Amino acid sequence: MHGSMNVTERAISSPARTVDARSPFVRLAELLADVKPGQPPINIAVGEPQHPIPPFVGPVLQAHLADFGRYPANPGTERFRQSVAGWLNRRYQLTRPIDPLSEILVLAGTREGLFLAAIAAKRWVRPRSAKAAMLIPNPFYAVYAAGAVAADCEPVYLDATAENGFLPDLDALSPELLARTAAFYLASPANPQGSIASPAYLQRLIALARRYGFMVFADECYSEIYWKDVPPGMLEQAGSDFANVAVFHSLSKRSSLPGLRIGFTAGDKTFIKQFLDLRSVAAPQVPVPAQEVAIAAYADETHVEENRALYRAKFDLADQIIGNRYGYKRPPGGFFLWLDVSQHGGSEGATVKLWKEAGLRVLPGNYAARPQPDGSNPGDGYIRVAMVQNREVTAEALHRLVAVLG
Repeated sequence: MHGSMNVTERAISSPARTVDARSPFVRLAELLADVKPGQPPINIAVGEPQHPIPPFVGPVLQAHLADFGRYPANPGTERFRQSVAGWLNRRYQLTRPIDPLSEILVLAGTREGLFLAAIAAKRWVRPRSAKAAMLIPNPFYAVYAAGAVAADCEPVYLDATAENGFLPDLDALSPELLARTAAFYLASPANPQGSIASPAYLQRLIALARRYGFMVFADECYSEIYWKDVPPGMLEQAGSDFANVAVFHSLSKRSSLPGLRIGFTAGDKTFIKQFLDLRSVAAPQVPVPAQEVAIAAYADETHVEENRALYRAKFDLADQIIGNRYGYKRPPGGFFLWLDVSQHGGSEGATVKLWKEAGLRVLPGNYAARPQPDGSNPGDGYIRVAMVQNREVTAEALHRLVAVLG
């Protein structure tokens, strides 16, 4: 894809420029600090699920309160890892069953895992040909870049634009860049565009990782929120040894449990061991009662199907209310709208206008991405809308959005 090839070459060959690397939500708070909302506020900026938590959570916690009185083991309990293995084996077409004891590790939410994974990858890879790089889709989840910086690696931002199907263009990656890559982050379904990588795309990325000796970090947190086609998983494409691959999952989106802070990573056992060695000295253990809730959650698909149905109903509203405005197309996965407002004030202009006139808090698209050295930003002209409120509030928010932007 010629356009993205040019952008990626600029990212690789041009000197880094100073950018605002703070949290997008800190920047949003500053943008709107002196602006009064024109209507009762509705927050559709943060991807925090608002659906009811599953009914089994309270009883499971109550049954395991005594376990708060002891330190948990760093890898996770055997029951937890067996439960995760069972779910992975049911959910995905794996070449062989995954080993719960050597290929799965509990996490205190995937944010922690995706951050520390960068440091572990820097230790895991062979010495690089030049300064080690972390390849990051652009736009992206901010913790990817934070991990790269903490690992003393160069973040290289790969624009994921409409012309590339909102995925990084693998054709744009030079051998020189790949030779110094320590890890490649990929979210599928993507945050914020909702794009889903095909099996062929995943297989090609894995082949590059094995050829050049880097890790692929597959952020699959939105894997259970989709419209029609079930998103393929990275482990399905990784053969029998899962070499050079680690997937990351949590219950935040799948089970509407963002406050539980529990997830897991699974994959290449040599990397998992390196990761565990780091986690054992650098990260908090995960409380056993939380792991017990996760065991119950991974054993139950009913609440997941109900959760998915709630999101589908809200995207039905978007189809009806937004129609073909703002370049809207129903995303195949995830729970965000990625709306082109370049003709409606741009990222920040539309964000301020929606807050001032409609009380809608959205995220400017350029805050979810990094500018390239030439100043271009793949988030420019977009806003991100999180479809996390209930159906009634979502309908009100979408009607307000259309009324203000036209």
